[in-house]
Amino acid sequence: MGITYKAVNVVVGHYGVGKTNFALNWALDVASSGVPVILADFDVVNPYFRSSDYTPMLEQAGIRVIAPVLAGSSLDTPSISGAVSIAIENAYAQAGNADAPVVIIDAGGDDVGATVLGRFSKCIAAGDYQMLYVVNKYRNLTQDVASAVQIKDEIELKSHLRITGVVNNSHLREETQPQTILDACAFGSECAQMMQVELVCTTALDMLLEQKKEAFEGVQEQAMFYPVKMLVRTPWE
Repeated sequence: MGITYKAVNVVVGHYGVGKTNFALNWALDVASSGVPVILADFDVVNPYFRSSDYTPMLEQAGIRVIAPVLAGSSLDTPSISGAVSIAIENAYAQAGNADAPVVIIDAGGDDVGATVLGRFSKCIAAGDYQMLYVVNKYRNLTQDVASAVQIKDEIELKSHLRITGVVNNSHLREETQPQTILDACAFGSECAQMMQVELVCTTALDMLLEQKKEAFEGVQEQAMFYPVKMLVRTPWE
Protein backbone atom coordinates (compact mmCIF):
# COMPACT_ATOMS: atom_id res chain seq x y z
CA MET A 1 0.00 0.00 0.00
CA GLY A 2 1.07 3.60 -0.50
CA ILE A 3 0.69 6.49 1.91
CA THR A 4 -1.21 9.56 0.81
CA TYR A 5 1.08 12.57 0.64
CA LYS A 6 0.42 16.29 0.50
CA ALA A 7 2.53 19.20 -0.72
CA VAL A 8 4.21 19.41 2.68
CA ASN A 9 4.58 16.42 5.00
CA VAL A 10 6.22 16.47 8.42
CA VAL A 11 7.46 13.35 10.24
CA VAL A 12 7.85 13.66 14.02
CA GLY A 13 8.33 11.33 16.96
CA HIS A 14 10.35 10.45 20.04
CA TYR A 15 14.05 9.60 19.75
CA GLY A 16 14.64 6.01 18.67
CA VAL A 17 11.18 5.18 17.31
CA GLY A 18 12.49 4.78 13.75
CA LYS A 19 11.28 8.14 12.48
CA THR A 20 14.18 8.72 10.12
CA ASN A 21 14.02 5.21 8.67
CA PHE A 22 10.33 5.75 7.93
CA ALA A 23 10.98 9.18 6.37
CA LEU A 24 13.69 7.73 4.10
CA ASN A 25 11.47 4.87 2.96
CA TRP A 26 8.55 7.19 2.34
CA ALA A 27 10.66 9.66 0.35
CA LEU A 28 12.04 6.86 -1.83
CA ASP A 29 8.56 5.43 -2.30
CA VAL A 30 7.11 8.76 -3.45
CA ALA A 31 10.07 9.45 -5.72
CA SER A 32 9.73 6.01 -7.34
CA SER A 33 6.33 7.09 -8.67
CA GLY A 34 7.95 9.92 -10.61
CA VAL A 35 7.06 12.73 -8.20
CA PRO A 36 9.80 15.31 -7.45
CA VAL A 37 10.70 14.94 -3.76
CA ILE A 38 12.58 17.27 -1.43
CA LEU A 39 13.67 15.75 1.88
CA ALA A 40 14.50 18.33 4.55
CA ASP A 41 16.55 17.13 7.51
CA PHE A 42 15.59 19.13 10.59
CA ASP A 43 17.59 17.10 13.12
CA VAL A 44 20.18 19.52 14.46
CA VAL A 45 20.56 17.77 17.83
CA ASN A 46 21.24 14.08 17.33
CA PRO A 47 24.62 13.46 15.61
CA TYR A 48 23.46 10.00 14.56
CA PHE A 49 20.52 8.75 12.48
CA ARG A 50 20.16 11.89 10.39
CA SER A 51 18.40 11.51 7.07
CA SER A 52 21.02 13.75 5.44
CA ASP A 53 23.63 11.08 6.21
CA TYR A 54 22.04 9.13 3.34
CA THR A 55 22.28 11.95 0.80
CA PRO A 56 24.13 9.94 -1.89
CA MET A 57 21.46 7.22 -1.87
CA LEU A 58 18.66 9.81 -1.93
CA GLU A 59 20.20 11.88 -4.70
CA GLN A 60 20.69 8.76 -6.79
CA ALA A 61 16.92 8.27 -6.53
CA GLY A 62 16.37 11.83 -7.74
CA ILE A 63 15.57 13.25 -4.30
CA ARG A 64 16.86 16.70 -3.36
CA VAL A 65 18.17 16.86 0.20
CA ILE A 66 18.15 20.01 2.32
CA ALA A 67 20.39 19.43 5.32
CA PRO A 68 21.51 21.47 8.31
CA VAL A 69 24.26 23.79 7.11
CA LEU A 70 26.86 22.08 9.29
CA ALA A 71 25.49 18.53 9.06
CA GLY A 72 28.25 15.96 9.00
CA SER A 73 30.65 18.15 10.98
CA SER A 74 31.71 17.76 14.60
CA LEU A 75 30.11 21.06 15.58
CA ASP A 76 27.21 20.90 18.02
CA THR A 77 25.17 23.84 16.75
CA PRO A 78 24.28 23.26 13.11
CA SER A 79 21.64 25.51 11.61
CA ILE A 80 18.72 24.98 9.23
CA SER A 81 19.12 26.36 5.75
CA GLY A 82 16.78 29.13 4.59
CA ALA A 83 16.21 26.95 1.54
CA VAL A 84 13.57 25.12 3.56
CA SER A 85 11.14 28.05 3.57
CA ILE A 86 11.57 28.51 -0.17
CA ALA A 87 10.96 24.80 -0.78
CA ILE A 88 7.77 24.87 1.31
CA GLU A 89 6.45 28.01 -0.39
CA ASN A 90 7.17 26.57 -3.84
CA ALA A 91 5.47 23.28 -2.96
CA TYR A 92 2.31 25.12 -1.95
CA ALA A 93 2.44 27.46 -4.94
CA GLN A 94 2.75 24.56 -7.39
CA ALA A 95 0.34 22.17 -5.65
CA GLY A 96 -1.95 20.56 -8.16
CA ASN A 97 0.51 20.72 -11.03
CA ALA A 98 1.69 17.45 -12.54
CA ASP A 99 5.32 18.18 -11.72
CA ALA A 100 4.73 19.84 -8.33
CA PRO A 101 7.38 18.98 -5.74
CA VAL A 102 6.55 17.16 -2.51
CA VAL A 103 8.38 18.22 0.65
CA ILE A 104 9.01 15.66 3.40
CA ILE A 105 10.46 17.05 6.62
CA ASP A 106 12.31 14.70 8.97
CA ALA A 107 12.04 16.61 12.26
CA GLY A 108 14.27 16.06 15.26
CA GLY A 109 12.96 14.14 18.25
CA ASP A 110 11.01 15.45 21.21
CA ASP A 111 10.59 19.04 22.32
CA VAL A 112 14.06 20.15 21.18
CA GLY A 113 13.48 19.01 17.62
CA ALA A 114 9.94 20.35 17.75
CA THR A 115 11.27 23.76 18.77
CA VAL A 116 13.39 23.86 15.61
CA LEU A 117 10.32 22.83 13.62
CA GLY A 118 8.41 25.65 15.27
CA ARG A 119 10.61 28.20 13.52
CA PHE A 120 8.89 27.21 10.29
CA SER A 121 5.40 26.73 11.70
CA LYS A 122 3.83 29.76 10.00
CA CYS A 123 5.31 28.79 6.66
CA ILE A 124 4.12 25.16 7.03
CA ALA A 125 0.69 26.11 8.36
CA ALA A 126 0.12 28.44 5.39
CA GLY A 127 -0.97 25.46 3.29
CA ASP A 128 -2.60 22.05 3.50
CA TYR A 129 0.10 20.07 5.33
CA GLN A 130 0.08 16.80 7.22
CA MET A 131 2.19 15.88 10.25
CA LEU A 132 2.64 12.19 10.96
CA TYR A 133 3.58 11.06 14.46
CA VAL A 134 5.70 7.90 14.53
CA VAL A 135 5.22 5.62 17.55
CA ASN A 136 7.01 2.46 18.62
CA LYS A 137 5.65 0.27 21.39
CA TYR A 138 9.08 -1.20 22.02
CA ARG A 139 11.00 2.03 22.69
CA ASN A 140 11.60 3.68 26.05
CA LEU A 141 9.10 6.38 27.07
CA THR A 142 6.63 5.36 24.35
CA GLN A 143 5.72 1.88 25.56
CA ASP A 144 2.20 2.83 26.63
CA VAL A 145 -0.48 4.94 25.03
CA ALA A 146 -0.52 7.59 27.77
CA SER A 147 3.21 8.25 27.34
CA ALA A 148 2.89 8.45 23.57
CA VAL A 149 0.07 10.97 23.94
CA GLN A 150 2.10 13.06 26.38
CA ILE A 151 5.05 13.28 23.97
CA LYS A 152 2.64 14.10 21.15
CA ASP A 153 1.25 17.01 23.19
CA GLU A 154 4.79 18.30 23.87
CA ILE A 155 5.66 18.16 20.18
CA GLU A 156 2.51 20.06 19.20
CA LEU A 157 3.13 22.68 21.88
CA LYS A 158 6.71 23.36 20.82
CA SER A 159 6.18 23.09 17.06
CA HIS A 160 2.93 25.13 16.96
CA LEU A 161 1.64 22.53 14.51
CA ARG A 162 -1.05 19.85 14.74
CA ILE A 163 -0.40 16.14 14.35
CA THR A 164 -2.79 14.72 11.77
CA GLY A 165 -1.96 11.01 11.74
CA VAL A 166 -0.14 8.16 13.49
CA VAL A 167 2.41 5.78 11.97
CA ASN A 168 2.81 2.62 14.03
CA ASN A 169 6.48 1.72 13.57
CA SER A 170 6.74 -0.81 16.40
CA HIS A 171 9.67 -3.14 15.83
CA LEU A 172 12.77 -4.66 17.41
CA ARG A 173 15.16 -4.11 14.50
CA GLU A 174 16.82 -7.39 13.46
CA GLU A 175 14.93 -9.33 16.13
CA THR A 176 11.55 -8.35 14.68
CA GLN A 177 9.23 -11.24 13.89
CA PRO A 178 5.68 -11.16 12.50
CA GLN A 179 4.27 -11.57 16.01
CA THR A 180 6.30 -8.56 17.17
CA ILE A 181 4.35 -6.41 14.74
CA LEU A 182 0.99 -8.11 15.26
CA ASP A 183 1.27 -7.69 19.04
CA ALA A 184 1.66 -3.93 18.55
CA CYS A 185 -1.24 -3.40 16.14
CA ALA A 186 -3.66 -2.62 18.96
CA PHE A 187 -1.16 -0.13 20.39
CA GLY A 188 -1.10 1.85 17.15
CA SER A 189 -4.88 1.86 16.90
CA GLU A 190 -5.29 2.98 20.51
CA CYS A 191 -2.75 5.79 20.06
CA ALA A 192 -4.62 7.11 17.03
CA GLN A 193 -7.95 6.81 18.81
CA MET A 194 -6.73 8.67 21.90
CA MET A 195 -5.24 11.40 19.73
CA GLN A 196 -8.39 11.55 17.58
CA VAL A 197 -6.43 11.20 14.35
CA GLU A 198 -6.10 8.60 11.62
CA LEU A 199 -3.90 5.51 11.94
CA VAL A 200 -2.05 5.98 8.65
CA CYS A 201 -0.25 2.64 8.62
CA THR A 202 1.63 -0.03 10.53
CA THR A 203 5.10 -0.56 9.12
CA ALA A 204 6.69 -3.96 8.60
CA LEU A 205 9.99 -5.02 7.08
CA ASP A 206 9.39 -5.84 3.44
CA MET A 207 11.17 -9.18 3.74
CA LEU A 208 8.86 -10.23 6.58
CA LEU A 209 5.76 -9.32 4.58
CA GLU A 210 7.10 -11.30 1.64
CA GLN A 211 8.72 -14.30 3.30
CA LYS A 212 6.17 -14.78 6.09
CA LYS A 213 3.07 -13.33 4.49
CA GLU A 214 0.91 -16.15 5.81
CA ALA A 215 1.39 -14.75 9.31
CA PHE A 216 -0.28 -11.51 8.25
CA GLU A 217 -3.19 -13.03 6.36
CA GLY A 218 -6.57 -11.89 7.59
CA VAL A 219 -5.20 -8.79 9.31
CA GLN A 220 -3.39 -6.96 6.51
CA GLU A 221 -6.34 -4.83 5.43
CA GLN A 222 -7.15 -3.86 9.00
CA ALA A 223 -3.57 -3.12 10.00
CA MET A 224 -2.72 -1.26 6.76
CA PHE A 225 0.80 -2.69 6.58
CA TYR A 226 3.38 -0.51 4.87
CA PRO A 227 6.57 -2.31 3.75
CA VAL A 228 9.86 -0.67 4.70
CA LYS A 229 13.52 -1.52 4.38
CA MET A 230 16.00 -1.20 7.23
CA LEU A 231 17.96 1.70 5.75
CA VAL A 232 19.22 3.42 8.90
CA ARG A 233 22.18 1.72 10.53
CA THR A 234 23.94 2.39 13.81
CA PRO A 235 27.53 3.71 13.63
CA TRP A 236 28.85 0.33 14.79
CA GLU A 237 27.03 -1.71 12.13
